[in-house]
Amino acid sequence: MQELEHFYKNQISKHQTKLSNVKKQLFVSSMVRLAIFCAAIFGVYFVYGNTRLVLGVVLVAIILFLVLVNRHSNLQYAKNLLVALIEINEVELKVLKRDFHDLPAGDEFKNGEHYYSQDIDLFGKGSFYQYANRTTLTSGSQSFASLLTNNHIDRIEEKQEAIKELAQIPEWRQHFSATASLTKTETSTKFIASWLKSYKFFVPSYMKFLPLVFSIGSVILFTLYFLDVIPESLLLFWFVVGFAITGAYTKNITGLVTDASKLQSTFQQYQKLLSLLEEKEFSSTYLNEFKKEMKSNGEVVSKLISKFSASLNSLDRNNNLIYLILANGFFLRTLHHCFHLEKWMRQHGDSVEKWFETVAKFDAYNSLGNFAFNHPKYSYPNINESQKVVLASKNAGHPLLNPEKMVLNDFQIAKEHFFIITGANMAGKSTFLRTVSLQIVMANAGLPLCADEVTYSPIKLITSMRTTDSLTDDESYFFSELKRLKFIVNEIQKDQYFIVLDEILKGTNSTDKAEGSRKFVERLVNSKATGIIATHDLSLCEVAEEMPEVENHYFDAEIVDNELHFDYRFKKGICQNMNASFLLKKMEIVE
Repeated sequence: MQELEHFYKNQISKHQTKLSNVKKQLFVSSMVRLAIFCAAIFGVYFVYGNTRLVLGVVLVAIILFLVLVNRHSNLQYAKNLLVALIEINEVELKVLKRDFHDLPAGDEFKNGEHYYSQDIDLFGKGSFYQYANRTTLTSGSQSFASLLTNNHIDRIEEKQEAIKELAQIPEWRQHFSATASLTKTETSTKFIASWLKSYKFFVPSYMKFLPLVFSIGSVILFTLYFLDVIPESLLLFWFVVGFAITGAYTKNITGLVTDASKLQSTFQQYQKLLSLLEEKEFSSTYLNEFKKEMKSNGEVVSKLISKFSASLNSLDRNNNLIYLILANGFFLRTLHHCFHLEKWMRQHGDSVEKWFETVAKFDAYNSLGNFAFNHPKYSYPNINESQKVVLASKNAGHPLLNPEKMVLNDFQIAKEHFFIITGANMAGKSTFLRTVSLQIVMANAGLPLCADEVTYSPIKLITSMRTTDSLTDDESYFFSELKRLKFIVNEIQKDQYFIVLDEILKGTNSTDKAEGSRKFVERLVNSKATGIIATHDLSLCEVAEEMPEVENHYFDAEIVDNELHFDYRFKKGICQNMNASFLLKKMEIVE
């Protein structure tokens, strides 16, 4: 903890020093620009009357001013980048103190019908997403949410290596995140990918050479005109022909120019992120596979993006009326630019979506690497697909609990075995279910777990813990729960799942609930499923007497000196101490 605080405070101090220097440079840059402007005015005043000198002064002033504007723009970007880096480190210091509830909560990713996300506080206020997510791109946030919800159990060890590698390069990660945070675009990458797929090409193939031929013809005609060989009318006729050729495609060109203005900023800004990824050498297989997607026909993506962005910028010149008339009337420049844009889109358009997805994946994996860096004492699960144990953890806890107050537990769940967990209210049953569930989700994502040691045989997760009624669909709570249980039964016929249930069949009477719960557990066990069910119904524990695959465990509570005490320890057996009656009296709800 102290080492992490020291690192983040050092980063803040380093960036603040650089920021102070950049601010000074920005001030000097502003003063120099002002001085050049004033000097140009005085220069014009002193040489007024001499047209050549006036033009010379103005031209030199414009060149210097443009150079300084470009430099000032670069300094402003450097300033914004440093501000973003400082903010990143300040956020990490707050999160280390468990202050993270003002970060994005991921409510947009909530899905009551998902396999498990609604039940284990994956999204929303105080969720794991809010605690772990550091993505700065919208697409990156979506990718990060997908990593937590996709229920994939393949290549876990390769994911672990990727996360370990990213955890070890915090400064590069922060630089990538800061750069991504400055990527503010009006046009989403999803829109661009869709636009490229649906784009209708209109420039004919002969436009590859016609603008060049027409431009040479224009130069020859201009030369002959100034040599007084041809009349002005012929030059005007040539201009009308050129404008007519361009005019034939006016509708298509206008549409492309309008769309190009939307795309340009996004491509320019993503080029910075792609360049960062291209320049960084990775050793892990997983990250290098991402990088392989950043090539098209063997060419480097950042250069391709730069080329496309430049073409979009060239097309944007049509907003200048003089350029629009002269450049198209004599040189067919717009058709020339359109041809090259379409050529680029034909060659690389199908790859753009992959490039954007790669940036989003790195943004998401940056968060995973950051999580691992912030939890150096967490353990990466040892993956063993052939072992009989699905999940075995020593000193396991929930990452969202305060480490200073957290009670750690050991547990081991074998394949095709089921735990029935009983216990008093507030004794820790639900927290334990969410701890086990989140360990599976995190393990499948390649993350280290809140435990001293973990052995894991990869398995998908499915839960039923927070079923709600639906007024919109006119469903009772009981019917909603039955639908969820039916969903579970159907899924375990297709694949192996770890099933986590919390007090099922709450929407019916005690006798019916007991009988129905027992039959459902028997159904799951006979289907060779693995999992946990928490219940207050002690009669359900009798299943363990008939089925060796079922084990009883409990969380206890004790009343000492008329006060309720919990030890939050996971124990083998059946709970004998319930506390509902005691709490009702203690809170003076009943006498």
